[in-house]
Amino acid sequence: MHFATADKSLGADPDRARHWPVPRRQAWFAFSMTFLLMVFDFMDRQIVVSMFPALKAEWDLSDKQLAALTAAVSITVAVFAFPIALLADRWSRVKSIVVMATIWSLATIACGLSKTYGQLLTARTVIGLGEAGYGAAGGALLTSMFPAARRATVIGGFLSAAVVGSVLGVAVGGVITARWGWQAAFGLVGIPGLVLALLFLLVRDYGTVPLTDPEARRLGVRGVLRGILGPRTALIAYAGGATQLLTVSTVYVWLPSYLNRFHGLATDRAGLMTAIVLVLGSIGIVLWGYVADRVGDGAPQRKLMVPAACLVVAALLLSAGFGAMQPSAVQFAVIAAGGFMMTAASGTVPSVAIDVIHPGLRATAGAMVAVAQNLFGLAAGPLITGVLSDAFGLVTALTVMPVFAVVSAIILMVGTRFYPAELAVAKVLASPTLASD
Repeated sequence: MHFATADKSLGADPDRARHWPVPRRQAWFAFSMTFLLMVFDFMDRQIVVSMFPALKAEWDLSDKQLAALTAAVSITVAVFAFPIALLADRWSRVKSIVVMATIWSLATIACGLSKTYGQLLTARTVIGLGEAGYGAAGGALLTSMFPAARRATVIGGFLSAAVVGSVLGVAVGGVITARWGWQAAFGLVGIPGLVLALLFLLVRDYGTVPLTDPEARRLGVRGVLRGILGPRTALIAYAGGATQLLTVSTVYVWLPSYLNRFHGLATDRAGLMTAIVLVLGSIGIVLWGYVADRVGDGAPQRKLMVPAACLVVAALLLSAGFGAMQPSAVQFAVIAAGGFMMTAASGTVPSVAIDVIHPGLRATAGAMVAVAQNLFGLAAGPLITGVLSDAFGLVTALTVMPVFAVVSAIILMVGTRFYPAELAVAKVLASPTLASD
């Protein structure tokens, strides 16, 4: 009760919400470094897709074995995201990021040195181990350096690097594999990650925020779980973000196949057209995160209304594009517009989850978002689509899957009932301090 009362003077002050906790140059340097590392994070993760033909020919692999090379990373990320992010919260975000980037970069280089499928699969699993807590730790670091009123924009910009990295991974991997082989491709994307890991030591860290709540201290792990699962807004963010990605992952994974089968495009051309949708989705993350920040300045509940509205529009565009239109340039434009709208919650959802969580558990909250999104969004979406495609055809599957965007919108609208009050309670605890030099 005293939390809400105390926060009336804090949460109602718009100047405090716009206060820069650190010098702007320092904040933007940290953003640049985390963005670049996220790019290489997803380049290392996605580059293997462009190597499938070469790997299949060299080792006579089945499609199931090829798929395992991508699934290994997502599963490892989901399993280890929570404990690694908790360690980052209690130790050091900057040092944790340096260690993680070093691990995934060395593992990527090891992929290029693999002599058997088993060695490659093992190295891919280690990539996931290194990447598991990065998004959460990076997001927590950035939220400590930027004004609270701009968090969704900053987190959206940070996460958009995942799309940039995915596009570059597929494109660059294909070119390098064709010219110098798949081994060289792994090496050429792994080495820059090591360099960035060392440069990241120049980013200034901030001190961990102690968990002063007596109950959390007494209960240990249960107290931590209560901290990240207690706020209803956080649960809604976890569920809404994962449900949104059922649609997003479906489009990103199956659009090349759709363009190949129904537009008659060769695989390279289909990949290029899909890259356009990926780039539009990346822009959408940043733009709609910025809009959510601006609209939510005076009324926090509107911060969730923006992505909810965008997801409904995206569902209409995608379902109409795939189900009611014949393959054409106009149809692709409609699908691309849906791709631009369907990522609207990607920046706002992690920001909202962080907003209502104790500041000492920010990275852990981000990890919960990552766990939910990897297990119930990124992995499940393409699988569900595949099952529907086998039973009813790819067109029907792609027409049906956008319904999950509507489900996500409904979940986020429920969150508008709880977010303002839980945000006010959390603000009284938000007093992160920068670590001394």
